[in-house]
Amino acid sequence: MSELIGGHSAAGLSNRARNGHHTRMAILVVDDDQAVRDAIRRALSMQGYDVETAADGQEALERLNDPAGIDLLVVDVLMPRLDGLDLTRRLRSDGSPLPILMLTARDQVADRVAGLEAGADDYLVKPFALEELIARVRALLRRLGSDEESTTLSFADLTLDTGTREVTRGDQSLELTRTEFALLELFLRNPRQVLTRSVIFDRVWGYDFGYGSNSLDVYISYLRKKTEAAGMSRLIHTVRGVGYALRES
Repeated sequence: MSELIGGHSAAGLSNRARNGHHTRMAILVVDDDQAVRDAIRRALSMQGYDVETAADGQEALERLNDPAGIDLLVVDVLMPRLDGLDLTRRLRSDGSPLPILMLTARDQVADRVAGLEAGADDYLVKPFALEELIARVRALLRRLGSDEESTTLSFADLTLDTGTREVTRGDQSLELTRTEFALLELFLRNPRQVLTRSVIFDRVWGYDFGYGSNSLDVYISYLRKKTEAAGMSRLIHTVRGVGYALRES
């Protein structure tokens, strides 16, 4: 069992989580709980990342006045002075493209959707295992570092450009987070195929969070909301007990 952060503690990180190899990318961890900050800093440092910390959103904003040297943010929602949602909104309104992983103690779908709408790329509910945090960080940085040749993927009236990161359905432009984009790209590269939950977790997050996790369901729900706006037909279908498939109704 891995150490749970934001809850009760168990054992330390597994060997699998310890053995990751990375270029030295920098992460800013923003949380008002010093114990959480320190635990995340230690875990990410062990994986070869440079880690800075901030105690609230205002301190993070001051650090990000010069964003040089920061590749990703890990941000708690509930903080004094400036909370994680407002910090994320401020950064996105200023045009910041930094990947943001949001931490929240609130387990309701509406709370998670609020984080995504604010501009977070992914979220993690407390308490969480450090292994899972590391997997989410790796996935976001992997997408950030992707330099694949630009490809246009289409299915029905849905189009995705991997180079410009533009997504359209009909004549409507869709704004997607990095995680939503990666999920939709996976479906478009495998049209009409049933993708199991395990395959989707592995391909998008690089880590299978297990059948009990509803992270995927939340992202599917939010992706459907965006792709079905204005009465558009459903393209992402549930295959009960198995996973999901991109196909026409």
